[in-house]
Amino acid sequence: MEINLISDTVTLPTPGMLDAMMTAKVGDDVFKNDPTVNALEEKVAEYFGMEASLFFPSGSMANQTAIKLHTQPGEQLICDKYAHVFNYEGGGASFNSGVSCRLVDGNRGMMTANQVEESINPPDFYHSPLSTLVCIENTTNKGGGACWDFEELKKIKQVCDENQLHYHLDGARLWNALVAKNEDPKDYGDLFETISVCFSKGLGCPVGSVLVGSREAMDKALRVRKILGGGMRQSGFLAAAAIYAMDHHIDRLSEDHVKAMEIAEVLNNLDFVQKVEPIETNIIIFELDESKMTSDAFLEKLTENQISIIGMGQGKLRIVTHLDYTQTMHDHFLKTLKTIG
Repeated sequence: MEINLISDTVTLPTPGMLDAMMTAKVGDDVFKNDPTVNALEEKVAEYFGMEASLFFPSGSMANQTAIKLHTQPGEQLICDKYAHVFNYEGGGASFNSGVSCRLVDGNRGMMTANQVEESINPPDFYHSPLSTLVCIENTTNKGGGACWDFEELKKIKQVCDENQLHYHLDGARLWNALVAKNEDPKDYGDLFETISVCFSKGLGCPVGSVLVGSREAMDKALRVRKILGGGMRQSGFLAAAAIYAMDHHIDRLSEDHVKAMEIAEVLNNLDFVQKVEPIETNIIIFELDESKMTSDAFLEKLTENQISIIGMGQGKLRIVTHLDYTQTMHDHFLKTLKTIG
């Protein structure tokens, strides 16, 4: 039995999703004539209570488009040091938009309104980059699937308004936060100018992300997407998977969260595990006591049992539960963990 827990992006489409994809009505989305893409964009915009949205092949492209919309070359965005837009998008902020990142030393990928305010460069001090954008990631990947406190997000919004800063949410795994904290997506739509959401993380789709915002912003985003090479033709086959995922795969995320908590409980009882980050959603990040068990040795023992997880560097390991991780796999994994020593 092979068990792949390196990410929630390793899933395969379910039979129902495949059926939805194969029966989708499609057109040419570059001409905005794909009815299924149009339906998805309307559905996501309505879900967040925002005016419009735009379908992208990847979350990185959606985020990079948002950064381009909100900044000019030479300016600076503010984000936590763990943020995906800084760590995992290939330096796209500098390459695509010519902006730098002011990194905040937050807690598990989450910064406070006070930290954001302290990071803003004086607008009349032309020697430093002009601060123009704040980027939030919810849930936080490197922070172990942590969910932001919505009240703190509101305080950061106030800081943005007082300092004429734009406000973008990288919501690749926002679905998980919404389920874990029983939040209303429209509250996020009221707060942020733009939101990106990913359908291949957690929801089981093969491809696709959506950027949501005002109609004016999405009209501009369409041009940026074209420049970045993100225009797709009969992409309704992919959009159909996303529609199916919204209808069938959001509520079940709670099952992934429960499994993650159960894995963390076993890890906490192993004497060679030094630390396990708090569990809120489907990501487990933990560290080993290298004097008792090295990361390489631990990963090798898992590989011998056909189990794959990922090393994040700096002594951290990551496990991500997902749609294709069955209860049978879960029971086997927990049993295997208990026998390693």
